[in-house]
Amino acid sequence: MTSTATRPRGARARAAIAAKTLRTDRWWFAPLITVVGLSAWVIYATVRVFMHKWYWVDQYHYLTPFYSPCVTERCVEGSSHFGSFLPGWWIIPDAALTLPFLLLFRLTCYYYRKAYYRSFWLSPPACAVPDGHQAYGGETRFPLLGQNLHRYFFYAAAIISLINTYDAIYAFHSPKGFGFGLGNIVLLVNVVMLWAYTISCHSCRHIIGGRLKHFSKHPLRYRAWTGVSWLNVRHMQLAWITLGTLALTDFYVMAVAAGWFNDLRFIN
Repeated sequence: MTSTATRPRGARARAAIAAKTLRTDRWWFAPLITVVGLSAWVIYATVRVFMHKWYWVDQYHYLTPFYSPCVTERCVEGSSHFGSFLPGWWIIPDAALTLPFLLLFRLTCYYYRKAYYRSFWLSPPACAVPDGHQAYGGETRFPLLGQNLHRYFFYAAAIISLINTYDAIYAFHSPKGFGFGLGNIVLLVNVVMLWAYTISCHSCRHIIGGRLKHFSKHPLRYRAWTGVSWLNVRHMQLAWITLGTLALTDFYVMAVAAGWFNDLRFIN
């Protein structure tokens, strides 16, 4: 405790509290469930990416987003919409051109940074709970300096969302021509959620209206900025929803491709 001789006049001594935190609620639950949720998703996605099978339903042109676009020589016939120019080595994901950028887009996302800083790094795990590290350096050193590249990964994510949109439209197919089934609904819902998550990004909000000095002079951009801001408030929820829709879409396509059950068809 600071002695009275070194304390400024009128200042009170800080209480000597031995406990790390005085919080009595379940403050540890949020970081715990975040670790469990993110770990489960990463394990599932990693297994699926390196399975190299059950990702394409030729009868209905369903392609899972984990394999889009399929660009290796190992891609099954019909699944490679942009060519097969990468070697078919096991270690190379079939969507090697897009998966790294999607991973970096999410890793540098402002919400995900908060999520894994608090849960995996305990920095800090919750409000009014001490940091799990002795010192705090912020994002001033490698590799955390790379977090500033998030705005550029946003552009890549937008392009990939366009590719996913193409996949969803291309899937309106059947052996008789146009077709529509439950798989189309799954693919469309996933694409809509991916677009909502992508454009709700803080970088997108800044690009649209962050540098404007007078909204009154840019009414169209102001309306767009207002819409993105509405989504931005829900960025955390969209981050988790899209993890769910991505896994659900992949599982559905895998199940149909593997023959575990048939696609429910509404038209053809």
